[in-house]
Amino acid sequence: MVAVSESKPNSPIGLGLPVRIYLAPMEGLLDFVLRDILTRVGGVEKCVSEFIRITNCLQPEKSLLRTVPELEFGACTPAGVPVWPQLLGSDPICMADNAARLAQMGAPGIDLNFGCPAKVVNRHGGGAMLLQFPDQLQRIVDAVRQAVPRSIPVTAKMRLGYMDDALALDCAQALEAGGAAELVVHARTKAQGYKPPAYWHRVADVRQAVRIPVVVNGEMWTPHDACQAVQESGCYTLMLGRGMVARPALARNILAELGSASGNLGQPGPDWSWQDLAPLMHAFWTVATTRLEQRQQAGRVKQWLLYLRRHYPEAQTAFDAVRTLTRPSDMDAWLQTHIKP
Repeated sequence: MVAVSESKPNSPIGLGLPVRIYLAPMEGLLDFVLRDILTRVGGVEKCVSEFIRITNCLQPEKSLLRTVPELEFGACTPAGVPVWPQLLGSDPICMADNAARLAQMGAPGIDLNFGCPAKVVNRHGGGAMLLQFPDQLQRIVDAVRQAVPRSIPVTAKMRLGYMDDALALDCAQALEAGGAAELVVHARTKAQGYKPPAYWHRVADVRQAVRIPVVVNGEMWTPHDACQAVQESGCYTLMLGRGMVARPALARNILAELGSASGNLGQPGPDWSWQDLAPLMHAFWTVATTRLEQRQQAGRVKQWLLYLRRHYPEAQTAFDAVRTLTRPSDMDAWLQTHIKP
């Protein structure tokens, strides 16, 4: 397959390149609560929901809305960033039926998960284990593509492979052949999990093997990491996950370093201090206490603090102070006292 010819500079740093940034799906972490909060910061052009697991039935609308409640509000976060539902499964017909329902509910696009490394998902025939079977990938994408209107793009997310990356190009070409309009590549195999490094240069090989746009994902914690990912992969669209949870202004920081392809993403700028995060943390708590069950609320604050520790030493002190709190009233009192908005 002949790759699309592109002329690109050797070094992205400081050249004002047209970079786009997506917010990644992460089950149990990047749900509608964090999508709301992180897209308020600016810099993100699109979100993909955590996966909706499809087995052998058509999910009721109520179930789909639990994962993607934004579908009731124009399929956007309160900040106006589009949210694309993501489906995970191995049965082409069931995947197609559920994609069609999501399209009827107003989804701006449908994303398909072929990258989840979780053992329970792989054991049941979903996620990254499908990367061993390129023909099945093509059948799934083709069925979904035929089930939704042509105006609704179908995209896919994959890893470099299952146990190794020998089939990376075959999988990418199968997804393209099935009708995927864009491909996100997490630059590690299932076997490599989330262990550093990410192999961004192998995403460049994938990019050269297909004609559709390719997005690079994996191990971008800093603007420097993003620069390296662009250089090694040749991709000008980045998908951020854990890096943005740990550093909420990361997308803005990257755009300040590399340049934005869109003019409506908020102003790029310097990094945020721990004090700058205070209003964001109070907003997070407000959304959590109004949208989540009580038993989840305090735990979600602690979960976010665990990630914030990577970039903010103050987050460790905060986590140590709240780690034993379970009642929302106790967490609320601590936040009001120690995190000044």
